[in-house]
Amino acid sequence: MGAYIKAANTSDFQNGVKRKVIVQGKEIMLAMSGNKYFAIDNRCPHMAGDLSAGTLEGLVITCPRHGSQFDITDGHNVRWMKGSGLMSSALKAVSSSKPVKSYKVKVEGADIMIEI
Repeated sequence: MGAYIKAANTSDFQNGVKRKVIVQGKEIMLAMSGNKYFAIDNRCPHMAGDLSAGTLEGLVITCPRHGSQFDITDGHNVRWMKGSGLMSSALKAVSSSKPVKSYKVKVEGADIMIEI
């Protein structure tokens, strides 16, 4: 069990907002969805795409590089790379799906805290 570290203020977020934060040297995507906060590693495990630059729809973030999707509640892979055809099939064959690490989040007053 790690320590909770302040990552942001609640005033910086509205429903559907996501941001990259640096907490103890870790690049983390912090998002608010359904009035709850979620934190996952910010880099896609495929080719290190910046997830905070991706599209957040509900609880699913889509990587802007190759379309992999992750559930922000626990980091599990929803879809591994977008696309079809020979090139996409070859890439999927050599790069198996991976989750992103998720972090526990709590709110203390106006502070959003992430467990590291």
